[in-house]
Amino acid sequence: MTDITHPRLRLRPKGGSRFRTGAPWVYSDELVLDRRTRALPAGTIVTLEDAERQPMATGAFHPTSKIAFRVLERMPDHAIDRAWLHAKIAHAHALRDHLFDAPFYRLIHAEADGLPGVIIDRFGDAVAIQPNAAWADLLIEDIAAAVMAVTGVSTVIKNGTGRARALDGLPEETTVLQGALDGVVDVPMNGAIYQADLLGGQKTGLYYDQRPNHAFAARLVRDARVLDVFSHVGGFGLAALAGGAAHATAVDGSAPALALAEAGAAKMGMADKFATRKGDAFDTMTAMAGEGARFEVVICDPPAFAPNKAAAEAGLRAYERVARLAAKLVAPGGYLVLCSCSHAADLARFRQVSTKGVHRAGRAAQIIHTGEAGPDHPVHPGLAESAYLKALFLRLD
Repeated sequence: MTDITHPRLRLRPKGGSRFRTGAPWVYSDELVLDRRTRALPAGTIVTLEDAERQPMATGAFHPTSKIAFRVLERMPDHAIDRAWLHAKIAHAHALRDHLFDAPFYRLIHAEADGLPGVIIDRFGDAVAIQPNAAWADLLIEDIAAAVMAVTGVSTVIKNGTGRARALDGLPEETTVLQGALDGVVDVPMNGAIYQADLLGGQKTGLYYDQRPNHAFAARLVRDARVLDVFSHVGGFGLAALAGGAAHATAVDGSAPALALAEAGAAKMGMADKFATRKGDAFDTMTAMAGEGARFEVVICDPPAFAPNKAAAEAGLRAYERVARLAAKLVAPGGYLVLCSCSHAADLARFRQVSTKGVHRAGRAAQIIHTGEAGPDHPVHPGLAESAYLKALFLRLD
């Protein structure tokens, strides 16, 4: 029990059906939002009540967001302080410490780790925190202190960029909260060496979610020519080189990302087996097909074309186009890997449009493996959106 009393937030009589079955959110149209509650600052810690005013849970409130209540504890009037943060982070850290031999992983995966809207990636002695919800932005100093106490890292970066922060009305800002950072960070993963730019790169600097899919792709590439499209800092391409590929070509629209990919290949001593091509992925694949280029393995890991339901149909058409263009570049008997990080495009729809695109390219295929994010990206049982990553591995005729 506690003597803390948070402001009250009440459900409508028929509100909270998903919350009652385990979902970590309550939407604004499920709540009684009167003048008093709308006056609460974004990020205020509140206690949720049912329609009969019985306390149910502690969470974070946002008066203007569609996601108005984020569950922090399934107990009312719970203290949300540094000690609470320390316990949550320690619980998450214990899993990662058990799973990985080296301290390079996603430490906190938002709702699935009990910290809604918070992403924390670890890069050895440094962490990058994305506080994508107002409550976390308010408590960023306490989050940083708790992470340092649990992990022993000396450098903490606040990466305040991205669409999620904008939805919560938060400004873009990236800053060093603790310690210092001297250039990019070497990240060993699956035998490759990646270069992560924690201050200027996309997201937190590297995508850890594809780790198991990099590893499976590496099983297909021995002595192969590999094309890595939407490569970012060389995710699949460098893993392919580590797996024994004869050569890898990375395609991306970002010159800085490709430069980091080249630096990673050089760190691995494989610069002579690695090439980059800057340009729009669709245009580049079309041009390569016209040039007669063929690869034993082609991998496409595009950004989220369907980040929400409104964009789902257009996004699915884009994924079909990726599959069609990429399939034309695969040598007979070769492999095609197609990925989606769009939670609004579920696996069934993604598989449907991907195989349709392959068929439209005049190729027959068999699906040999379906991948997902690694275990440092756990799935919240009540939040389908947390199972966002899909990877289809196909063998073509």
